[in-house]
Amino acid sequence: MSLSSILLRLKFAHPQEYAKFQQEIRSWNADRERAKKTNDKKLNAQLKKQEKRISQIQNKMMKGQLINMVVTFALFIVVWQILGSYILNKTVAYSPFFFPYVTTENGPPYEMPFFFWYFICSFFSSTLLQRVFGMSVGMGLQPQTTK
Repeated sequence: MSLSSILLRLKFAHPQEYAKFQQEIRSWNADRERAKKTNDKKLNAQLKKQEKRISQIQNKMMKGQLINMVVTFALFIVVWQILGSYILNKTVAYSPFFFPYVTTENGPPYEMPFFFWYFICSFFSSTLLQRVFGMSVGMGLQPQTTK
């Protein structure tokens, strides 16, 4: 699921383009705040001219995010329906430690239902995959550091 979500984000959201758009929007917002504070009419007029473009950029970004969210959600529902019918209430993993509300109290090893095992694995695998693909939790790219 994590891999498909990240690949969809790369396909529909264009993270490098979004990073540039976010920088442009941040710059425009900073200029707008500065124009409000200084009451600069010339800067305000320039910002008014750019307002339509900024709005179009925001709409384009939201459209990509919406497509990604809808497709990922639909895929999630389909996968959960299929897996849920087979193994939702079955034990799929064992934990050496007791976790309240997650594991059963049957003594070590503690049984872990599929539901909790899936979310624990999903959290860690999505974090690793986002690092591998250089993506942040948001829509932009994570800055890559080299040593």
